Amino acid sequence: MTDGKRLFFTVTNDLVFDQRMIRICTSLANAGFRVTLVGRAHRDSLPLSPLPFQQRRLRTWFRRGKAFYAEFQLRLFFYLLFQPVDGVCAIDLDTILPCLFISRLRRVPRVYDAHELFCEMQEVVTRPRVYKWWKRIERYAVPRFEHGYTVNGIIAEEFFRLYGVRYGVIRNMPRLKADSTLEAGLLGAGSAADTGAGSATPAALPVGRFFLYQGAVNEGRCFETLIPAMREVSAPLVICGDGNFMPNARALVRQLGLEKKIFFYGMVRPQELPAITRAAYAGITLFDRRGTSNYYSLANRFFDYIHAGIPQLAVNYPAYQEINNYCPIAVLIDEPGIGDIAEALNRLLDNTGLYLTLADNCRQVRLRYNWQEEETALVRFYHQLFN
Repeated sequence: MTDGKRLFFTVTNDLVFDQRMIRICTSLANAGFRVTLVGRAHRDSLPLSPLPFQQRRLRTWFRRGKAFYAEFQLRLFFYLLFQPVDGVCAIDLDTILPCLFISRLRRVPRVYDAHELFCEMQEVVTRPRVYKWWKRIERYAVPRFEHGYTVNGIIAEEFFRLYGVRYGVIRNMPRLKADSTLEAGLLGAGSAADTGAGSATPAALPVGRFFLYQGAVNEGRCFETLIPAMREVSAPLVICGDGNFMPNARALVRQLGLEKKIFFYGMVRPQELPAITRAAYAGITLFDRRGTSNYYSLANRFFDYIHAGIPQLAVNYPAYQEINNYCPIAVLIDEPGIGDIAEALNRLLDNTGLYLTLADNCRQVRLRYNWQEEETALVRFYHQLFN
């Protein structure tokens, strides 16, 4: 029997904006598991929204770097040590060691949920000392996690090649809604938002057509080419998110004098973001090739745009190419250079026939790629784990 089994999922983020984990934990709680999602607390953390599972945020003295990771993993270990636990799931490499040690001490199943190839992210692989540290942890811990899943088959194959573990695939997709209101290119109303805004509502969006980037504003997301490309595009760009590249992105916007064309909305709550996404003309999914994790990625926003009924600009990497070959929903580019990005965005603006075809295809593709399909595989995985 799996009803009432107590599952703990561990992350190093703030929980409030983690759509993937909210989705996973909600589905498992609805399936009868007693779920707790453990993350971190910031000084300015927003209040947690009531959800059908427990949420716990751990406070740390350190905020970043090795000191933060060392402190958080110690706090996480001792927190889990004194909890009634039937199973633990480490989300990515930065919480894997506490889950490994707790599962051994408590003799409970352990699961690895790999959102990406952690060591191959650009912000890791371009820093030799950081890479060596995380690679050592990965080589030690991942082979000891027999059970796990990741976001696409390409990454699953890479884990098998590297460590001999056979992981399943659970993709992060929005729940399919019986919604007849999807209108591609739905225009936002109101005036352009202040670039310092922290949270957006549709009423504050730019007037007319605008492009949307939602997600982490991190290294490797091509902001150093996307922002200059917007000089050649006759529509504004809205950026919803935050990350380690945000200071550089803001500085580049100021340097190029694009303050009235590129707007930073900061972090937006998951329940508010879909309305903003539907209001956009088209979305943007870009990754630098320099990180293998980027090349093998399958971003959450890729499916968010599809479910919002809007076309998008995306990179022509394997996972995106596979879905676009099934049914075109995006303009794909081989290299995310300034000229390539500008040309592709202008195609979406100027070629009405192409735009309407891609938008119509989004409505069809979402019937195949949705959370209802993934949820079934997720719940089956955890039932089998205990049975």
